[in-house]
Amino acid sequence: MLSYRHSFHAGNPADVIKHLVLAEVLSYMTRKDKPFDYIDTHSGAGLFELASSDAQKTQEFEDGIGRLMQYTGDNDAIIRYIEMVKEFNDKKLAFYPGSPKVAEQYLRKQDKGWFFELHPQDLPLLQKNTAHKRSLRVKGEDGFKGLLGLVPPLSRRAVVLMDPPYEIKTDYQKAVKTILKAHKSFTSGTYMIWYPVVDRARIDQMEAELIASGVRNIQLFELATSGDTEERGMTASGMIVINPPYVLKSIMDAVLPELVKELAAEDGFFRSIELVAE
Repeated sequence: MLSYRHSFHAGNPADVIKHLVLAEVLSYMTRKDKPFDYIDTHSGAGLFELASSDAQKTQEFEDGIGRLMQYTGDNDAIIRYIEMVKEFNDKKLAFYPGSPKVAEQYLRKQDKGWFFELHPQDLPLLQKNTAHKRSLRVKGEDGFKGLLGLVPPLSRRAVVLMDPPYEIKTDYQKAVKTILKAHKSFTSGTYMIWYPVVDRARIDQMEAELIASGVRNIQLFELATSGDTEERGMTASGMIVINPPYVLKSIMDAVLPELVKELAAEDGFFRSIELVAE
């Protein structure tokens, strides 16, 4: 149940799209001085050393952030993302920030960060990586349940990231159902679900459930580094965003073709769609 560790996958193409979207959403939230809460339901360790045995075993970062660090294009959002990663490194790419560290870059003194993690090895690492800020709260609890205990937040503004490992097949439905339940309690929050494409039918089902839910203003952004396949393994990943910033769609319309060009094989593709109108 607790075998998944993100240290094997840190900095891969799935992280690139996940954290680029996250950074753009959080950056938008800081346009107002009013405080907001950031809730991360499956946080991981928070920061990853790319020379570690886990990262070196798969070297997935080489096909993600490793390639993108050589980017010579002019897309502002991609450049901002690369600069954010550089904040954790000197001249050489040695560390990759997980979602807690990405979020920390944008959380101000008036904001709060809530991080959930159950893995017995990753939990103490997450605690260590967030211990320097009192506004960052780590909980060794189930993030699905933890989210429901935090909405609506006192700030009345919130960004939620839900990215379970999906080792358990029911996580696909559980992610959607939990987000919809949270939305019912707090309709104005921005909710993000990261998903992997291993079996396209599961993603189709997630989309259908969200469309049928009656919730408005849902967008989807997906990066496929190769075409869909019947074989095992992730070919694509994406972010479903409820109540996205109004600027996000146009940003991602420009970002995704660039990411396909930089990170995907010949049969790679992207999707940037409005699942449900506002």
